[in-house]
Amino acid sequence: MKKILFCLLVGASFISQSCINDNEDAVAVPPVEGSIIDANVGGATQPNQVWYDLSKKEEVLTKRTDWDLAFYSGNEFKVILNSSIMMAAGKIVGATNIDAVTESSVTALKDQVQVANFNEANVAYIDDVKGNFPSGYTAIEGIKVNDAENGIYLVNLGKEIYNGSVPVGSVATGGDNRGWMKVQVVRAGAGYTVKYAELNATTHKELTVYKNTAYNYNFVSLKNNKEVFIQPEKKNWDLCFTVFTNIITGAGSYIYADFVNNNNVGGVGAYEVVIPSPASGIEAYNNFKVESIEQSKFIYNDHRVIGSNWRNPVGTNGLEVFGDRFYVIKDADGYYFKLRFTRITSISGERGFPQFEYKPL
Repeated sequence: MKKILFCLLVGASFISQSCINDNEDAVAVPPVEGSIIDANVGGATQPNQVWYDLSKKEEVLTKRTDWDLAFYSGNEFKVILNSSIMMAAGKIVGATNIDAVTESSVTALKDQVQVANFNEANVAYIDDVKGNFPSGYTAIEGIKVNDAENGIYLVNLGKEIYNGSVPVGSVATGGDNRGWMKVQVVRAGAGYTVKYAELNATTHKELTVYKNTAYNYNFVSLKNNKEVFIQPEKKNWDLCFTVFTNIITGAGSYIYADFVNNNNVGGVGAYEVVIPSPASGIEAYNNFKVESIEQSKFIYNDHRVIGSNWRNPVGTNGLEVFGDRFYVIKDADGYYFKLRFTRITSISGERGFPQFEYKPL
């Protein structure tokens, strides 16, 4: 671990822009000086989603299992699954009455609507991993005006947070199965009504969600039958530390620990700077100025710019933070930051305690 603490100070660069000309507007100066931050992901079972605002130095924690569905608050009508707990959804072909669906009628579909089973076809049952909503693909199709055109879905509720012991340096991204539900979402004026039930129930529950445009999404817990607070307002967070369902080419969906997403739906852009050997990544990070930014490199249509790229969980010397890269980030208010990761574990070597350093540009 000493090697991680002293040798693996990592540069993390989210956004790069072209040099700023004299006739361009002055760069906005963030109201902070930057910091070294310990993201409280919560340990080896990584129970927390951490929503961090770089300009305000504010952190909001929510539990990964606190929500199941997110309802887009913009002009489009999109429903998002909770990727952090391995949720998936598949349309029940031919179903027109949610109360008529039974467990026996979806037995074959249950074998398909899975995450991380090394079946390349399972990507059809998760949302677009780029997170480029509202335009990106969602497992539950966009909600149409005509109720009858909105399908009934078999929803895999994913995994509970693991509650056993985890060896030091290891991670456990999921525990017991959370079960299944049948779900149909229809429009309710400018909002949504979600109909849902256990598979063998002959009646269903309904919950209406009204769009709140101050936020990217409204969140719902089907397990607890209520709307819940998860993300801060859309301009009040930049990064999310979370477990995440991503894709491995040829193997389908796969679950990742130590993942970091940026708030692309809220207007945050980012890109990665990798420093070729033998140059020092730390030195390059320290020398990176606002004039070094390359605007053409900003990525706004994929929230995985950092993703898992900042760490190596199977390094030759154990867990390590890559020291040859850093990130440049542009937030929704036009503030620029450089960011690098400095640690993947706690001092004692426990996963789920990442540390990063960032500075405004």
